[in-house]
Amino acid sequence: MFESLSDRLEGAFKSLKGQGKITELNIAATVKEIRRALVDADVNYKIAKEFTEKVKEKATGEKVLTAVSPGQQMVKIVSDELTALMGGTQTDINLRGNPCVILMSGLQGSGKTTFSGKLANYLKTKKGKFPLLVACDVYRPAAREQLRVLGSQIGVEVYSEDENNNPIQIAKNAIAQARAKGQDVVIIDTAGRLAVDEEMMNEIAALKKNIEPQEVLFVVDAMTGQDAVNTAKTFNERLHFDGVVLTKMDGDTRGGAALSIKYEVNKPIKFVSTGEKLDQLDVFYPDRMAQRILGMGDIVSLVEKAQEQFDEKEAAALQKKIRKNQFDFNDFLTQLAQIKKMGNIKDLLGMIPGMGKAVKDLDLNNDSFKKVEAIILAMTPEERNNPELLNGSRRARISKGSGNSIQELNQFIKQFDDMRKMMKQMNKMSAAGRMLKMPGK
Repeated sequence: MFESLSDRLEGAFKSLKGQGKITELNIAATVKEIRRALVDADVNYKIAKEFTEKVKEKATGEKVLTAVSPGQQMVKIVSDELTALMGGTQTDINLRGNPCVILMSGLQGSGKTTFSGKLANYLKTKKGKFPLLVACDVYRPAAREQLRVLGSQIGVEVYSEDENNNPIQIAKNAIAQARAKGQDVVIIDTAGRLAVDEEMMNEIAALKKNIEPQEVLFVVDAMTGQDAVNTAKTFNERLHFDGVVLTKMDGDTRGGAALSIKYEVNKPIKFVSTGEKLDQLDVFYPDRMAQRILGMGDIVSLVEKAQEQFDEKEAAALQKKIRKNQFDFNDFLTQLAQIKKMGNIKDLLGMIPGMGKAVKDLDLNNDSFKKVEAIILAMTPEERNNPELLNGSRRARISKGSGNSIQELNQFIKQFDDMRKMMKQMNKMSAAGRMLKMPGK
């Protein structure tokens, strides 16, 4: 997502390299390229024009910094304006109410049902909530069954009345059950249509009026581009929803919806969804998204993902093993599993400042780890605990057992040995640093 826009913006900033300061003359070409890049990303021309006029005004104003290069200053200005365009600050979902009722809205195929499951999983695992999923899509074949399958995968109950086709009554019954059982969040999955029609809008408007939800979310497929913005405007006129969810953000999309939907409907983007896995849901932070678009990385999100998998006791035990040069293949396998839980490896590397462009064309995904995992799993428990045991005959057996050539096996073992040496060296440097800080040393 945003790869094309990122490349175009980087090209626009290049025209300022070597310039002593930002002037109206040297900024004209840059602003023109930025506007073209936004329009090509499916941002409405009026929004793109207004955006670049603000950038130009700030860039040529009195507050332009002199301590940095014009190119760096321009990136900062564009980053600030992109952040403002997408909402400025992160907006939390409203979880007040007993129970809190969250109503989904959107077209068919936008990903409402999958997002409902992801949201239930997020609220259960990250917020400590006790959610109930409600199947109120009474038209789409297998919609109720799909929600039941999602619920079973995350251990969340799904309320469904297969013989009842009245969504208002189903929702009311579900809320009554939640109140009786102490379920503090009710997530209502609703029917969509292939296009906006009066029947659809009347039904969901009546549902909202009868159940009075604390939160109405509009779920939209980011791949539909400017059409997503137009659909959001139509839904907002009838529902006055509270927030937007962008799905399929990992698809081949130009990103125009993410950049302009807040401007058009004046409602915050609250979540972004990628992939089909039920843990692939992120809270939307406008400033972090702007930084990623501009190739500045997103180190805060990376650290947050790492912290979710971080275990203090395990880390202390691992540090002790590294100190004694006892880091083995079992430890390596454990660390690999934790990295995989954090998400797609290419996306993670893209969060590191400066790495986005470097990994853009690389064929990287979590399947890349399978070869390494196969090698380690082909070892005996004794060999995993003691890497020094891997002589020629053992390596030949592991090579056949893992389906890798002896050259590939030797390359991995060499990389593993180099990594152990580096970890030991870094630990020594860290210990020396601590000694230097001690009084009298």
